Amino acid sequence: MRRVVVRRAEPARLGEGLRAYRLIAGMWIRSTTAYRTSFALTVVGNLLITVLDFVGILLMFSQVDTLGGWTLPEVALLYGLVATAFGLADLLLGSMDALGARIRDGSFDTLLVRPVPVLAQVGADRFALRRLGRITQGTLVLCWALLTVEVSWTAAKVLLVPVAVVSGAVIFGAVFVGGAAFQIVAQDAAEVQNAFTYGGSTLLQYPPTVFGTELVRSVTYMLPLAFVNWVPAAYVLGRPYPLGLPEGAAFAPPLVAAGFAVVAGLVWRSGLRAYRSTGS
Repeated sequence: MRRVVVRRAEPARLGEGLRAYRLIAGMWIRSTTAYRTSFALTVVGNLLITVLDFVGILLMFSQVDTLGGWTLPEVALLYGLVATAFGLADLLLGSMDALGARIRDGSFDTLLVRPVPVLAQVGADRFALRRLGRITQGTLVLCWALLTVEVSWTAAKVLLVPVAVVSGAVIFGAVFVGGAAFQIVAQDAAEVQNAFTYGGSTLLQYPPTVFGTELVRSVTYMLPLAFVNWVPAAYVLGRPYPLGLPEGAAFAPPLVAAGFAVVAGLVWRSGLRAYRSTGS
């Protein structure tokens, strides 16, 4: 007799994944908030640690008036956009950089046999509310930058700021997913993934004018991190786009984020199909 395989529709799979993610993340939230004082201290500690990133920029500007032709409020705008966007992605999918450890100890195999999308399980694993400290710090710097930077505000510029933050979070989320897929193939490449996630976040804190053309080109066309803040910030500030991109590039982040997310999803599926258990 011929065997018939019934596949669930993609919308149903997506809904199932979101529900599983919510349940797993909720479990970890209840666990971490059981001891409220410890949780509060952890969040504050995380906030203070991330503050040091911007303190380094402030110390830099205590010695110079501009950095690559950009003033402190303008660099603060870059910093606020990328810190907030990366903080959101790190909160939702930051645990994926620990996938290599699961593969080594064999616990990744248990995720594969559960009737729940693997991506939802990995993404929500050890969901850490302490990462709210990074989002809070990035948002505060962004608000300060928006209040102090010299800009002729229009409706388009005002709307572009939250759109850039959300799009940037999706782009970084796609990097997390793609990096996790690479860890499946390499079986341990957390540092390689961190070079593109945390390293990319640090890179974008500074204006593109301080970097070489080849590096700017690589994070624009190969790994589209430039659309997290460099391109939309250039439009808001009235500055030239990196690499002379066309005028409409400032409004491309949502399209870039959607396309990059699709690519990351395909890479994740390929990684799962290529997985071979370590036998641990």
